[in-house]
Amino acid sequence: MSEPAKLLILIDPSSGIPVYRQLIEQVRLLVAGGAIHPGDALPSTRSLSAQLGINPMTISKAYGLLEQEGIVQRRPGLPLVVRPFDSKPLETQRLERLSEELNKAVHLVRQLGVEPRQAVALFEDLLSKSETP
Repeated sequence: MSEPAKLLILIDPSSGIPVYRQLIEQVRLLVAGGAIHPGDALPSTRSLSAQLGINPMTISKAYGLLEQEGIVQRRPGLPLVVRPFDSKPLETQRLERLSEELNKAVHLVRQLGVEPRQAVALFEDLLSKSETP
């Protein structure tokens, strides 16, 4: 049995997005990004609740919806685990996911009237600042 993964999850209670939705989205990203792999155990509801400082029922709701989506699998008496991916290569899944998110940014750039080259320069600057040595 694998040790439950330590999830890097950041919850923003003031974002206007329900906490359970933020949790679902971040678990999806961790799976698509390869931070957690098929067969990896997720933290228990209780431990993730303590880690994030949120109600255990919120974690339970998010885990239930992730199970309905086929991302995780419940096993009686054992931790939830990430289900195997579909047949698409992981890189394709990552790029599709990134494209979805960047489309939101493209829409925002157009709404704000920012020049595309300025937006690209800002994006490159933000990427370079977030690189870890």
